[in-house]
Amino acid sequence: MANRLINILDKLLDTLIVIVCILLLFIGVWSMLDNLWLYQSAGDRSILVYRPPKDEILTAERRISENQVAWLNLDDTDIDYPLMQGKDNYEFLNKDPYGEFSLSGSIFLDSNNDPDLGDEYSLIYGHHMAHGAMFGALDAFQDRAYFDAHRTGTITTKTSVFDFETFAVCSADATNYTLFDPRGRTSWEILAFLKGNAMHYTDPPEGERIVALSTCSGDTSVARLLVFGTIHER
Repeated sequence: MANRLINILDKLLDTLIVIVCILLLFIGVWSMLDNLWLYQSAGDRSILVYRPPKDEILTAERRISENQVAWLNLDDTDIDYPLMQGKDNYEFLNKDPYGEFSLSGSIFLDSNNDPDLGDEYSLIYGHHMAHGAMFGALDAFQDRAYFDAHRTGTITTKTSVFDFETFAVCSADATNYTLFDPRGRTSWEILAFLKGNAMHYTDPPEGERIVALSTCSGDTSVARLLVFGTIHER
């Protein structure tokens, strides 16, 4: 009787081990496929069909949705995305430009900024994705040679086409009031901060509006990497 009970318990234990192994395998495969889908979503270049033609404003026919306010492109980089703006700064954290759920989110303008980039200081956010997707591409600007070789870009809004020229790279915490609260912020305030804190800095043209591109950086939840540029209307 005792031997029979032991045999039954052994079989139950073997079955339980098999079930656990199958569950672990399923979780591993699901995680791998989920990560693959995430990176494919972040690197989806089919959206480029909506990119406005050179030197043309963002017309209604070219806008993906009412929430798209511009198109952002940095020359000779993978940063070439629609620029969204939500009712707050959470709306497009996990929503793609089509309005569908996506962990990679969208590139989006601070909800407090003028959608036509009329403010002295505008702030643009994007997730830091692996393999240089989304604003993961900003990492390369920490290298001085790369920064010097990639100074130009374009931001196309519904009313204007702006030339974008980078002039600074800086690390900062998201709690930094000067950089991360663009409401009423002046370009003088931004320049005063950058002159003492930027890892790379060149004096920008006087009187130009400033646009910052921000993404996560480092091991802490508040660390950010920002690339700054000025915009000039064509």
